[in-house]
Amino acid sequence: MFAYILRRLALIVPTLFGIMVVNFIIVQAAPGGPVEQMIAKIQGVAVEATARVSGTGSQETVPSAQRRQQGQSSDVQSKYRGAQGLEPEFIKQIEKQFGFDKPAPERFFLMLKNYIVFDFGNSYFRDRSVIDLVLDKMPVSISLGLWTTLLVYLISIPLGIMKAVRDGSRFDIWSSGVVVIGNAIPGFLFAILLIVLFAGGRYFDWFPLRGLVSDNFAELSTWQQIGDYFWHMTLPILSMVIGGFAGLTMLTKNSFLEEINKQYVVTARSKGLSEHRVLYGHIFRNAMLIVVAGFPSAFIGILFTGALLTEIIFSLDGLGLLGFESTINRDYPVMFGTLYFFTLLGLVLNLIGDLMYHIIDPRIDFEKRGT
Repeated sequence: MFAYILRRLALIVPTLFGIMVVNFIIVQAAPGGPVEQMIAKIQGVAVEATARVSGTGSQETVPSAQRRQQGQSSDVQSKYRGAQGLEPEFIKQIEKQFGFDKPAPERFFLMLKNYIVFDFGNSYFRDRSVIDLVLDKMPVSISLGLWTTLLVYLISIPLGIMKAVRDGSRFDIWSSGVVVIGNAIPGFLFAILLIVLFAGGRYFDWFPLRGLVSDNFAELSTWQQIGDYFWHMTLPILSMVIGGFAGLTMLTKNSFLEEINKQYVVTARSKGLSEHRVLYGHIFRNAMLIVVAGFPSAFIGILFTGALLTEIIFSLDGLGLLGFESTINRDYPVMFGTLYFFTLLGLVLNLIGDLMYHIIDPRIDFEKRGT
């Protein structure tokens, strides 16, 4: 098993490198980089400051200077949108500020060199380090991901077992209808519906619409702070649970159905064991193997993908909202820093998921399979 772990760890390096290369190329090709963002913010002031033409000098030198300036400006204009009227030297200063005075391959390998030691640099537009930003936003996303994952498992596993035991019954049929609806409708639509119904959208105003806690959170007692926290988290978590329990429920049901029809279950029943003993003493461990082993990947999926739109809709200042704003503002250090960190985390958790298969059932040995 040790050799398998080493191979998987070695495979992380080219996988992570390939992901970073593809995303770097795509982002570089996309219009509206950080230089354009800065030009758009300062152009109104810069045009007024640079559009003045001095009245001194001979009539022969001024036209030649204007022609040189127009030639340089046309080069800048062809490179960056909205750069009309800005001095080429000023554009070069902006490029140097963001590191765009170097070729793209050099910038990429310099970025990777820093990322190896987890030096993600500073945000272009927030004047803070990327690590500080991530640590500041992490509690919100962890709250959403952890509570959602726990509730999804607490709901899906019992429901899936009941559906497997009562396969084909009326309970199985109507619960399957609920599962299909939950699987078909995206979680963000449930979030909008919950806002309309319970957050003052149209009917009831029972829950807050934005934020993780209230403005007077520091003035509340401990129990009031706990209540205030769950009061704010109710609707976001509920919207994610409704949109996420369907797949795990059907996975649990199908896994139990597959085990129920196996020969060892028939043998256990022929020995006179009760259905409860057969179900939870023999079937449960084998059927739950794939469900429990998938917990790390399920958590990372909910934490960094499912929470994105939820954070935006409910104005929760977490990693999802940070990534969205960084993409809109072309804040490359935040974009690539969080991509590198969470891709690495996801690859490691996938390895942990495989190891959990072996821990739960030692008969599963990936090394003997040659994988």
